[in-house]
Amino acid sequence: MAKVYVSGVIDLPVDKVWAYARDFNGHAAWHPLIAESHIEEGLPSDRVGCVRNFRLSDGGHLRERLLTFSDLERSFTYNILESPLPLRNYLATFSCKPVTEGNKTFVEWSATFDCAEADEPRLLQQVGRNTFAAGIAALAKALGAPG
Repeated sequence: MAKVYVSGVIDLPVDKVWAYARDFNGHAAWHPLIAESHIEEGLPSDRVGCVRNFRLSDGGHLRERLLTFSDLERSFTYNILESPLPLRNYLATFSCKPVTEGNKTFVEWSATFDCAEADEPRLLQQVGRNTFAAGIAALAKALGAPG
């Protein structure tokens, strides 16, 4: 099983970061890889079980289901239902935690998945650097964080 873990600090209060990032369907507004996204069946984007259906800027198509959501813990977990990537059993968690010194936000994004051994290095790069790390940086920029 492949594991990816990326974290970063956004120089803004956790409540501000979470208020923006909590929208399971909001990633099209800030993530550079996402071209467009919608929640199927018109469900709210914070309802466990909802499915986001989106296209990547390179034309790829994904569907992901929201499995857990907590405003109290400022986190959500989701899995991939459909993806152009050669991975299976994908499970990811995104969370925001307060950094009390300096009133900043610690963002964590992690995933586990199965894949062919030959695909693992490329997928770790694609999920970790290109998706998670790039996403945290883009989130900070979208929020106007100093840095």
